[in-house]
Amino acid sequence: EATYPLHAFVCERCWLVQVPRLYDVYKATGLMDNFQQVIVNVFQPLFEVTRDPTSHPKLHMFLQRVIGFDSVDDESKIEHDMLSSSNPPPEQWDLPYNPPYGYWMYYMYANIVVLNKLRAERGLNTFQFRPHCGEAGEVEHLLSTYIVAHQINHGIMLRKNPALHYLYYLSQIGIAMSPLSNNKLFLDYQKNPFIKYFNQGMNVSLSTDDPLMLHITKDALLEEYSVAAQVWKLTATDQCEIARNSVLQSGWEMKFKRHYLGKDFSDIRETNVPVIRLLYRQETLEQEQGLVKRFHVLKAIK
Repeated sequence: EATYPLHAFVCERCWLVQVPRLYDVYKATGLMDNFQQVIVNVFQPLFEVTRDPTSHPKLHMFLQRVIGFDSVDDESKIEHDMLSSSNPPPEQWDLPYNPPYGYWMYYMYANIVVLNKLRAERGLNTFQFRPHCGEAGEVEHLLSTYIVAHQINHGIMLRKNPALHYLYYLSQIGIAMSPLSNNKLFLDYQKNPFIKYFNQGMNVSLSTDDPLMLHITKDALLEEYSVAAQVWKLTATDQCEIARNSVLQSGWEMKFKRHYLGKDFSDIRETNVPVIRLLYRQETLEQEQGLVKRFHVLKAIK
């Protein structure tokens, strides 16, 4: 508890907690014997403080400013096993290498769902699951997060799978993208699919990633917007729509979102996004969703 700094409790801040997928490192150094111990170390204190806030008062206070959990590691690493029914349960996963990406996602998701139910019953805030996904590696990672994640970070690999790309659009799963980070690590800026996703109406926003290492100015987010606006010739309306998406994707309480976007999240006096732009986005999405539903009904009849 002594490690929690006072600024962690400031009401003007929200926190997204990253859980690194480093079981193989913990196993190699003798810190963990199996994957179950990783899950217990992450979630057991959270369940304990939810049941009895007095058991860890500072952790209880801190969790009130936590909006969700991320899961992060280098996705380009080769996976030794694929996700399948033959994978052992966590307490039996004592292998020297990491479980598959989808395995990590499921057990993170399952514990967050149960934790959220427990916290909701007690009138406490709940958490979202927003893992790093689709930055590199197998496209199958995006299939796992489509099923279990509220939102994802990066998602640039969607460009290689049109079917998943379309599903993410239909479901409007939020994607926080960092083109400058991708440019440094995995994908040239000019090839980044952000502008394609945005023009298609996907729920995308601009974000920073490792700003102390990958950005060169004091305001890393402004740097992302400035470069994107110049490279892709974004209009003022485009930039305002991206910023609106960012507010909607955020974990802030609804009262704050309404403060910045208006009662229905579409007040042009607050967002600077014309109503006709928002109507176009909504009507196009509904047409695509309706098309899929009609084909689904026709197939069921046949």
